[in-house]
Amino acid sequence: MLSGDFFNREAATTAKALLGKFLRVRHDNVWLCARIIEAEAYFQNEKGSHASLGYTDKRKALFMSPGTIYMYYARGGDSLNVSCRGAGNAVLIKSGYPCTNKKTSDKMIPMMQKLNPPKYGNGVRPIERLCAGQTLLCRSLGLTVKEWDQQQFDPDRFYIEDIGASPTQIIQTTRLGIPEKRDDHLLYRFIDSEFAIFCTSNPLTRRNYVEGKHYRLIQYPK
Repeated sequence: MLSGDFFNREAATTAKALLGKFLRVRHDNVWLCARIIEAEAYFQNEKGSHASLGYTDKRKALFMSPGTIYMYYARGGDSLNVSCRGAGNAVLIKSGYPCTNKKTSDKMIPMMQKLNPPKYGNGVRPIERLCAGQTLLCRSLGLTVKEWDQQQFDPDRFYIEDIGASPTQIIQTTRLGIPEKRDDHLLYRFIDSEFAIFCTSNPLTRRNYVEGKHYRLIQYPK
């Protein structure tokens, strides 16, 4: 399980380091798992962050020790963040990809599809779309604001694990959902390029996106 020391770093550094880590959640005695493929950094001193609006009881987790879970409602669902070094700084876990492994069972994918059914029609949500967005990720893993906001990770229920996997190349780009003139130009979103087609929005395929302005490719680790 990642410790508080892992998050006791600058938010952008932490966001990059989270790529390749595994979210593990136990739901109804079934272990669910998703690899983190996209994360966004937020700082108190920039206009796009919740912390820039000041301290409130609802935003308390952003000002707690590094490694504290901060969850909020967005776009009709729950979103997962973790506090980092410096008051008000945090990382938003933007999207993931379901991963089976020794700790999971054949019940994992059906459970995630049950938790996150398609919005319209019958059938099941495709595996690659189960965690392709911050609210889809939380829904597929059964993570809720009510249960986890302002809490610490728990090795028996919910934690992040380092299995030694990391991206070889990262796409650094602008964040999503940031209003114009609220520091929407900042390149604080980080994507594992190998999984870019499964992330929330792939900057490499977005019309009018220019390398060097809207995104850049960086080798990782340097």
